[in-house]
Amino acid sequence: MGSPVQVLTTDRLLLRHFGADDAPFVLRLLNEPSWLENIGDRGVRTIADAERYIENGPVQMYARLGFGLCQVCLAATNEPMGMCGLLKREALDDVDLGFAFLPEYWGNGYAHEACAAVLSYARSHLHLARIVAITSINNDASRRVLERLGFGLERAIRLEPAAEEVLLYALDLERFVVRSARNGR
Repeated sequence: MGSPVQVLTTDRLLLRHFGADDAPFVLRLLNEPSWLENIGDRGVRTIADAERYIENGPVQMYARLGFGLCQVCLAATNEPMGMCGLLKREALDDVDLGFAFLPEYWGNGYAHEACAAVLSYARSHLHLARIVAITSINNDASRRVLERLGFGLERAIRLEPAAEEVLLYALDLERFVVRSARNGR
C-alpha cells in the first residue's frame, strides 16, 4: 500500500484512501460496540487483521473500481474520525453508500457532510444515476442521515440467506441536491 490519496474535501473534513498506517484507527472503529451492533463483527482483533481488512477491502476496491471506503478526518487537525464511501457488494445490484464514525464525533453533522460530498462525487465524477444504502433495522441515527440526504426506504432485504434483515434505501442521484451539513440537520 502506498501513500493515501486525498479524494474529497469539505469545509470541515478530508476524505482520503486508507493506507497501512491507518490500521490502528481501523482496529478501534471496527471494534466499537456501535459498529459491532449495527454493521457486524469483521473479526478484526489485531493490527495485522486491520491491515488485511484495509488491503482486502478498500484498497482492492480502489484498484478494481476506482472507489471505495475512505477515511474521514477533521480538516483542521487531520484527526481520523470515521469512514465514508462507496462500495459494490455482490448481493446488491447498485453501488451503495457506507459510513461509520467514532461515537465521540456523533451529533455534529459530520456523517451528513461526508455522505453529501461522496454523493456529489458519485454523480459528477462517476456518473452514477442511483445509489443505495443499507442499515440495520434498529439503527435510527443512520436512517435519519439517509433520509436527510434524500434516500427513500425501498424494502427490507437479506444480504445472505441466513443473515438478519436490513433496510435498503435508494437515492436517484439526478435529483440529489447538495445541502450543507448545518442546513441538513
